[in-house]
Amino acid sequence: MFIIDRFEGEWAVIEFGRKTFNLPKFLLPADAKEGDVIDIEVTIDEKTTASRKESINKLADSLFED
Repeated sequence: MFIIDRFEGEWAVIEFGRKTFNLPKFLLPADAKEGDVIDIEVTIDEKTTASRKESINKLADSLFED
């Protein structure tokens, strides 16, 4: 369970169990307030990941070519 503990400037302090972490406020709904329980879902952007790997490999190849 993720709970909004408080806001500090542009950050929301989120409680998760006995730990806290900061999350940029702009990622939360505009009406989010202290004490709200939020759902967080993380997904992998496979297309962008593959594109980044390809770019990095091309850069590495250009740096280490004879």
